[in-house]
Amino acid sequence: MNIDFTGRVALVTGGGSGIGRAIGLEFAAAGARVACVDLNDATGNETVALIRARGGEALFLRADVTDPDSVRGYVEATLAAFGRIDAFANNAGYEGAMASTIDYPVEVFDRVLAINTRGVFLGLKYVLPVMVKQGSGAVINTGSTGSHVGAPGVCAYTASKHAVLGLTRTAALEVAQHGVRVNAICPGGTRTRMLEALTEGRGKVEELAFNIDTPNGRIATPEEIAAMVVFLASDHARHMVGQFVIVDGGRLAM
Repeated sequence: MNIDFTGRVALVTGGGSGIGRAIGLEFAAAGARVACVDLNDATGNETVALIRARGGEALFLRADVTDPDSVRGYVEATLAAFGRIDAFANNAGYEGAMASTIDYPVEVFDRVLAINTRGVFLGLKYVLPVMVKQGSGAVINTGSTGSHVGAPGVCAYTASKHAVLGLTRTAALEVAQHGVRVNAICPGGTRTRMLEALTEGRGKVEELAFNIDTPNGRIATPEEIAAMVVFLASDHARHMVGQFVIVDGGRLAM
């Protein structure tokens, strides 16, 4: 299957590390020009350097996805540099704390919802008008297996990722008639800094596939999640609207 994004533009939030970095690299490998959004200058610029080292075209945009002016700014900067937005990986996320609902810090709860839910909403709010005007575009929101099931100790993360699916479905219905598609990716355990933070003190990441009952016996790589994101943004998925794709090694099939 050939996926060709030559002449197209991909915008990726949380692009400085983990799944976001892998998404940026995957889009660039398919020929897209990439706008990498992150709050961390160092890691965001590292992603851009990696893309350029492989012959791709990219720029880094520092932004806070919870702030409307900042989100509007990264959209306007992408348009100023590249003229359009064909694919939007609405990916920035934060794991928060590990604590029971009773003990969960209120300020951390608010921060998780601000990044994972408000951030996704703001991305949709300011990117969708661009795509509607173009008459084309694909948005892929990053959900989680936590969008579908509960998990002890992560009430804020779980609540925020459930909300992502609601935003995905609603936005999809609102813009489908304009040639714009909105879908979501729902990764399971993936080898990232976030997983390491959530599992600190619970054993090596390499052992987690068995601890969390992943049927295929391993966790995902960021590149595996990125490949599915790029597929969802491609013309091969042009009839997928308002859907979520679970990439979890079979865990939720149990």
